[in-house]
Amino acid sequence: MDVIEAIQKRRAINFFDSAKEVPDETIQKLLELGSLAPSSFNLQPWEVIVVKNPERKKALRRCASGQPKVEEASAVLIFIADPGAVEKNLDKILDKNVELGYMKPEGRQGTTEMVHNLYGPKESDKRKIFAAKNTAFFAMTVMIAAQGLGLETHPMDGFDEEAIKKEFGISEDKIIPCIVALGYMREGIKLLPRFRFPVKEIAKFL
Repeated sequence: MDVIEAIQKRRAINFFDSAKEVPDETIQKLLELGSLAPSSFNLQPWEVIVVKNPERKKALRRCASGQPKVEEASAVLIFIADPGAVEKNLDKILDKNVELGYMKPEGRQGTTEMVHNLYGPKESDKRKIFAAKNTAFFAMTVMIAAQGLGLETHPMDGFDEEAIKKEFGISEDKIIPCIVALGYMREGIKLLPRFRFPVKEIAKFL
């Protein structure tokens, strides 16, 4: 399946086959593909928890408005955005940039100052927005890759973020932009047509 077909076929699926498991190796591949998503300064401010254990999925369902797909899906991915990725990753990224020839050593200081000026301190709203939107790129890339591998997904925003943080030991300074159910669609399900606004209503060419 090429990328255009994967985008066209991707749907937010509510009806997962709970008897079909996605192998860990496949999920590993999805996350490797997802990590190719773009991020500002390549800081990759994302983490993910893969929830497969039935009891842990049951606990997650309680944090997600009781949605059945949380338990029915083979796995649910908790996408975590880390505003502290600047402090955590920047030096390693700059080391790699120098090693791979993207920049000269004398460019490190200027880039470091640029990043801190652009995103502000760790506790700032700018930093939180940076982390959340870049993690959304990661999540979307994972969903497209899943479709390409014959899997279905459903991104969810209906959850209690604080409850998930407490249940899964996620530090308070991090953000959960979405959780994504992953698995195979139940047989015999007929999907209804979907609706999107036409390009002429959402785009302006100047």
